[in-house]
Amino acid sequence: MDKVKVIEVKESVFADNNAEAERIRRRLKAEKTFLVNLMSSPGAGKTTTLVRTIGDLGDKLRIGIMEADIDSTVDAETIASAGAKAIQIHTGGMCHLDAGMTEQGLDELGADAFDLVVLENVGNLVCPAEFDTGAVKNVAILSVPEGHDKPLKYPLMFQVCHALIINKIDVLPYFDFDMEKVAAYAHMRNPDLELFSVSAKTGEGFQAWENWLLAQARAWNG
Repeated sequence: MDKVKVIEVKESVFADNNAEAERIRRRLKAEKTFLVNLMSSPGAGKTTTLVRTIGDLGDKLRIGIMEADIDSTVDAETIASAGAKAIQIHTGGMCHLDAGMTEQGLDELGADAFDLVVLENVGNLVCPAEFDTGAVKNVAILSVPEGHDKPLKYPLMFQVCHALIINKIDVLPYFDFDMEKVAAYAHMRNPDLELFSVSAKTGEGFQAWENWLLAQARAWNG
């Protein structure tokens, strides 16, 4: 019986996407635009974090936002009301953005007019981590109600990120969430991961996160 030929389609798709992502980063460097890919579960506080960050850093950086969702324009409208230019990207049912979709968004936004562009990816801890969007840095948000064990359950998300925002620390007294354990688990996946504990509601902890973001953007754009 003849052997069956197996074609690794997934590997090919990732290779093509990664090549396109590298090209996007070269473009961003030339245009002096710092792109952040922001990922989290639904409801972790991505949009609320962005609204506060825009309010605090809007006088230091020209900020544009790309909102990715399967449907609706709710988040883009929220960002626009906060004073930043925003566009909505609909993924057509897909649970992530790849490099090609990201570049379409950059073109539509006019990314070369901004110092900082944030891609708020689709709410999901699995699919978005698998695809390189061409971002300069990946950032994840983990909220206190989700539990401190998520780095154990979704390892790739924490491996591909450069920074982790632990959000909703204002509700720590009401949840069985261990800050020491989440830090240990996250660093088990990625020893170089920067951690920021914040409350997007109260603003607690935001200065450290925003100082890091500002320094990263200026280093890239310098």
